[in-house]
Amino acid sequence: MSTKQLTEFEDFLHKQDEVAWSATITRLLPDIHEVDRNATQIWFKFYPLSLWKALAQASDKQELVSKLLLQGKFELTEQIDSSHSFIYGHRFWPEVKKEIETYASAFNYSASATLAGEVRKVAGTVAQRIKADPSLVTGITAVGFMTVLQTGLAAFKDAPGKIRLDKKQASKSPVDVLSARAQDDSQGLFGFLKTVDKQWTVTYDEADTRARFKAINEEELASAAARDQSQDWRVRDERCIEGPIPVECRSAACGTCWVGVLGGAEKLTDVKVREAKMIKEFGYIDTDETKPIIRLACQAQSTGSVSIVIPPWNGIFGKPLKAQEMENTKSNAAFADHASLNGVAN
Repeated sequence: MSTKQLTEFEDFLHKQDEVAWSATITRLLPDIHEVDRNATQIWFKFYPLSLWKALAQASDKQELVSKLLLQGKFELTEQIDSSHSFIYGHRFWPEVKKEIETYASAFNYSASATLAGEVRKVAGTVAQRIKADPSLVTGITAVGFMTVLQTGLAAFKDAPGKIRLDKKQASKSPVDVLSARAQDDSQGLFGFLKTVDKQWTVTYDEADTRARFKAINEEELASAAARDQSQDWRVRDERCIEGPIPVECRSAACGTCWVGVLGGAEKLTDVKVREAKMIKEFGYIDTDETKPIIRLACQAQSTGSVSIVIPPWNGIFGKPLKAQEMENTKSNAAFADHASLNGVAN
């Protein structure tokens, strides 16, 4: 971790461990509009505190990157303004970013301060200023706080603070977005008679009307995406060897094809044993839910139209970091025992 002098606000953020951040998101969820409830949780899965800490504390960062098989853009410093473009609240990012900077410069630590409380304060101020529902800026404000932690306040301030939406997309209401996510493809006049030949639209970027492909009923998302040969996908992302979703093994062994499910999680088949096991080992999500917000595209089959978001990186960090954490715990315990024995002996 950097030894540079932290501002009081940064110091406050650094004092919050993974348990505190997780509890904060849980507490804030009721305050977050439905349009961003999944999106906010997905963002925090895309940029996990555990991975950032491991990389920040590594004696040889590049060695750890290789060990964890990290590919793509996994650091927020490269994407301060763009990492959250799939969140509805992204359209308020310039105002949220500016208010976080102002708040951080005047921040005075109080023992009674809580992470959730501070997020609510900033979100409330922004909402009042732009005359928006606080529920639409609470999620993006929490994202802003974590971004400051992982990038540092100086880099955060240096980012332009621009959004990645055109005017038409930015003008859509939360109802418009939720309605689009819920809508299934019409199967025609005799659609009710169709079985295996039903087709569903999979949207992988809600801000781009071209970012869609068709999936045959109960087809894995990765297989459906691979049929889209409309462009050279490697130009967009070098991990994409076929279609818009990065994929390598197709057997839940590599973790390359993980995606977040913004809408339609209930229209994907249940997680099977292997997928459930591997998404935990990869470190993407630790849950026993049958239809979680993080899926492996080579395993998840569509039974209706869904909206997903493709993370800009992949890796296998869950199992290695847990093993490292256990080793550190044992080492600390052994050190404590040794110190205790020396104390007795003296």
